Amino acid sequence: MTSLKSLLAACGLSAMIGLAANPSLAGSTTYPLTLENCGAQVTFQKAPERAIGLGQNSAEILLLLGLQDKMAGTAFWPSKVLPQLAEANAKVKLLTVEMPTFESMLAENPDFVAVALPSLVGPNSKIAKREDFDKVGVATYLSPSTCLSTKDVKDQYGSRAELWNMDLLYREIDELSQIFDVADRGQALIADFKAREAKLRGSVAKDGKNLSYVFWFSSPSPSADAYLGGKNSASGFIADLLGGHNAISAEAEWPTLGWEGIIASNPDVIVVASLDRNRWELDKPEAKINFLNTDPAVSQIPAVKNKAIVIMDGQAMNPTVRTVYGAEQVAGQLKALGLLK
Repeated sequence: MTSLKSLLAACGLSAMIGLAANPSLAGSTTYPLTLENCGAQVTFQKAPERAIGLGQNSAEILLLLGLQDKMAGTAFWPSKVLPQLAEANAKVKLLTVEMPTFESMLAENPDFVAVALPSLVGPNSKIAKREDFDKVGVATYLSPSTCLSTKDVKDQYGSRAELWNMDLLYREIDELSQIFDVADRGQALIADFKAREAKLRGSVAKDGKNLSYVFWFSSPSPSADAYLGGKNSASGFIADLLGGHNAISAEAEWPTLGWEGIIASNPDVIVVASLDRNRWELDKPEAKINFLNTDPAVSQIPAVKNKAIVIMDGQAMNPTVRTVYGAEQVAGQLKALGLLK
């Protein structure tokens, strides 16, 4: 089985890091800088010196921008850091791979917290709310990709009425690079991502089959409902990028569905996530694939019978810097199987 590490390396992330190290020309930030971020105005008098990357995507963007010397810590890592970022990441204190406490973050004397998910810093977060950081003079920035309404769903991740796209990621990279006065590096990263996105979309034959996908993130147990990528999530974007569609119609970002419902969705392809956190046994792709092939009912899904099961970095199912690389992983495996032209 091809390792995710080698797949990520093959996607050429080292080239993107090279762009960050050799940035194109862009304007310097003028302070004070005020940004509208997820319904709040955030003002910066100067570039942060002791930032915390709270959530893998936020931490990896800061590292991709070459800001490891400006980082006081990171926390909440579903997967290991991208291999090409390991050296830079080793210079930054790891608070925890799970959710940190508010107190543990304040102990690092941060002046800025970049946040990947509202579950980490939001109205219903068990860690802290944005106003808690405001009270101690610490600015926060929440990923625009995860600023979702929870009006129509009960879970904290919210729902998405329109398909996620990379423009929200580009905005995030651009704004973080402005905050740290490294706009040139931000524009270089954005240019690289745009080229990768265009190349991948152009590599898929227009007359190919419109494949339907189920993206399985994980499950607490085989008998429990599965966490799936919702219709308009980053997973749905990957399906669209590859000329297909998400077989799951729920607008919730992370709907849970029993296997009877998944069987009824009749996907052409099942994408299983690989996670390093090991919270549940089914975080492992091997455990997922074994269940798919041995469960009496699930094993009869055409996608399983046709061996149309592919592995993708689980973090790519979140709307992150990894999403386009996840799409490249899926495309490579499907082309090898002859399912994608």
